[in-house]
Amino acid sequence: MSGKGRVTLRLDKVLTHMGYGSRSEIKKYVKQGFITVNGVRAKDSGMHVHPEEDVILLDGERIVYKEFIYVMLHKPPGVVSATEDNRDRTVLDLLEPAILAFEPFPVGRLDKDTEGLLVLTNDGKLAHELLSPKRHVPKTYTALVSGDVNEKDVEQFGKGVTLDDGYVTLPGELVILQQERREDEVISRIELTIHEGKFHQVKRMFEAVGKKVLYLKRIRMGNLNLDAELKLGEYRELTDAELGLLKMNE
Repeated sequence: MSGKGRVTLRLDKVLTHMGYGSRSEIKKYVKQGFITVNGVRAKDSGMHVHPEEDVILLDGERIVYKEFIYVMLHKPPGVVSATEDNRDRTVLDLLEPAILAFEPFPVGRLDKDTEGLLVLTNDGKLAHELLSPKRHVPKTYTALVSGDVNEKDVEQFGKGVTLDDGYVTLPGELVILQQERREDEVISRIELTIHEGKFHQVKRMFEAVGKKVLYLKRIRMGNLNLDAELKLGEYRELTDAELGLLKMNE
């Protein structure tokens, strides 16, 4: 049997981790006889259990333990990619208590006014691998840009763009999807894939070629695509297949 499967944890820690209440609440449930372990009524909320093997029931409901959680969020604009903020709502404010019990955090960040794919997890190792500058995990965005994005820009982005602080970006893949004229300006709809995550990078790349991003949405991170069915502010846990796609970038 694997070493992982034999790890023991306190019963109250397992249940609080899974969002079933605080330690004091779990202690109360034990006193009331609501919790059984392998068919035997628990007498001590601090007893040690094998969370991935033991049959733990709370008021007849089987507790299926998992250590990590992986969430796909369609981040809306106006919400910051942080675990706490003194002024603005954070992405954690969008999550239900059962998810928050895992203490997830955003993997990377999207600007406050940017929407789209954001992964939240409590798996620090995976987050580190996805964010490591050495990995160059690709991130793909769609955007509306004020200005005539042309083949010269495509070529420039393909070489790397010098930002306002002198930093030269890694080559990016810029695709022009559509253009239309609105009053006296050209609006370009584009798709851009970059391989790093500098502060406001997409906006600064377009500013470097004399254009302005009006709307920005991340649609892909590594091999993981944003679920088109998720509306702004909605989220769900990743499927096993999607988690596999994400881990392909480790």
